[in-house]
Amino acid sequence: MPLVTLIGEKIAKKDAEFIYIGPNNECRNCKLKTVCFNLKIGRKYKITNIREKRHNCNIHEGTVAVVEVQEMPILIAVEKKLSEGSKIKINNKECRNIGCNYYEFCSIPINKDKNFKVTKVIEKIDCPIDHDLQKAEVSEE
Repeated sequence: MPLVTLIGEKIAKKDAEFIYIGPNNECRNCKLKTVCFNLKIGRKYKITNIREKRHNCNIHEGTVAVVEVQEMPILIAVEKKLSEGSKIKINNKECRNIGCNYYEFCSIPINKDKNFKVTKVIEKIDCPIDHDLQKAEVSEE
C-alpha cells in the first residue's frame, strides 16, 4: 500500500523530492492533519503519483493534492574508516561551510538517538576543512 500525504497543488509534481520538516501549528484544528503529519521529520520523499482529489488548505495557496510518496534512502557523511555493515549513531557536528558541495550530507536533520547501519558506501568526500569522510547510505536499525 503506498504512503499517501497532502502537498500544495502548485508544487505537486511527479518525481519531485522534498524534505518533510514537521507539523505546522496552524494545522492544529484541520480535520486532514493526520494525512499531512504521517511522514518522518527530516526525511526526504519522492512524489511517485498524484491523485485527482484536491482539498482546501489554509496554509497552501490554492488547494492541496493527494500524493503518493516513496521514502528516499538516507545519504550522509560518515567517517572514512566505516565500511558497509558498520553500526553507527549519527552525531554530525554542525558544519558552517554552507558553500561546500557536500554540506547537505554533513548537516542532515536526523534523530541522533537512533542506531543506524551503513548499507552502502558511495564515494569519498573531498572535505574542504580536511575531515576524513565518505558519503554513505544508511538505514535505521
